[in-house]
Amino acid sequence: MKIKFLALIFVSVLFVACKPSTKGSSESGNIERDTLVQSDFQLDIDGKKTDLYVLKNKNGIEIYVTNYGAKVVSLLVPDKHENIVDVVLGEQSIERYLDSPEIYYGAVIGRYGNRIANAKFTLDGQEYSLAANDNGNSLHGGLKGFNSVIWDAKQIDSQSLELTYVSADGEEGYPGNLTVKMVYALTDDNEFKIAYDATTDKTTVLNLTHHSFFNLSGAGAETINDHILMLNADKYTPVDSVLIPTGEIATVEGTPMDFRNETEIGARIEDDFDQLKLGNGYDHNWVLNKAAAGELSLAAKIYSPITGVSMEVLTTEPAIQFYGGNFLKGNSGKFGQVYPFRSAFCLETQHYPDSPNQPNFPSTVLKPGETYTQTCIYKFGIID
Repeated sequence: MKIKFLALIFVSVLFVACKPSTKGSSESGNIERDTLVQSDFQLDIDGKKTDLYVLKNKNGIEIYVTNYGAKVVSLLVPDKHENIVDVVLGEQSIERYLDSPEIYYGAVIGRYGNRIANAKFTLDGQEYSLAANDNGNSLHGGLKGFNSVIWDAKQIDSQSLELTYVSADGEEGYPGNLTVKMVYALTDDNEFKIAYDATTDKTTVLNLTHHSFFNLSGAGAETINDHILMLNADKYTPVDSVLIPTGEIATVEGTPMDFRNETEIGARIEDDFDQLKLGNGYDHNWVLNKAAAGELSLAAKIYSPITGVSMEVLTTEPAIQFYGGNFLKGNSGKFGQVYPFRSAFCLETQHYPDSPNQPNFPSTVLKPGETYTQTCIYKFGIID
């Protein structure tokens, strides 16, 4: 199919108003939208101030970010019906984020994205113990990961935001004083680009990722099972009953894990396949096809047949986690929207889960004097 990349009238930048859209409805399910209020995102937490920041490009795309967890609150894109669609799940105030049953909406994940088995790993002969916050394992950085801290934010210009955080030695059990900088940029090529770098003063492990919950039919639309997905991966890492990789790197050939050709997400989700049963659907790590380690290359393509909104994911990372919203329970989000079971997907560019305990997986070790870098791009368009 032909993709028409977005070209709409220039929208001038308003830093203070922070209004993502006016009320209205769309063919993506008649979802009414309201406006975000900047003061609802201003709070003192742990001695730091939270706020709401806006990025806008010349084509009418807008991204709203809070420095609480570096969370993307709202991501507005035009669709094929000339409506503006908010394609990420979230909350409408800091207080609601603090009380939300889903703590990862739109957040940066660290120090270690995904799971570490038995909440421990050994590095240079020393065992490190982490918070066991997921069936005896450590998930997404622990009890207070990077998704729940206040990042120092600096608006560089109307299309970019710099976010920095210093994670102290021993925070959530991880060694080393770790300094992380991210730049969120919205380009005029309709790319939401995330550039990461990090340094440490002690050997540690690091696996950063981004955790927006997307629905390209619009946040609050009832399903993503009708979305059409392609994953550029011949292999994936099977998991056990608590979603820890077994260590095997398996082919997708002949299984419901094969998304090398465009496939409806829900087409095979009820197949009698053990990995789907273990994950309650899709919640797995795919090993990306790469010509060279660290190259920026295409990882995934996905679009909504309802809105025509499409998204490409490019990354320098070796893998991507595709999660199909299997643990969403119908909780309310922004402006009374309801987020039911399998009404969002995540495409998290990453190193493999549990790499510190899996010597055959690519290393996530970061040493003093080294700089961790990663680039992830979510590029939006419209399918005719």
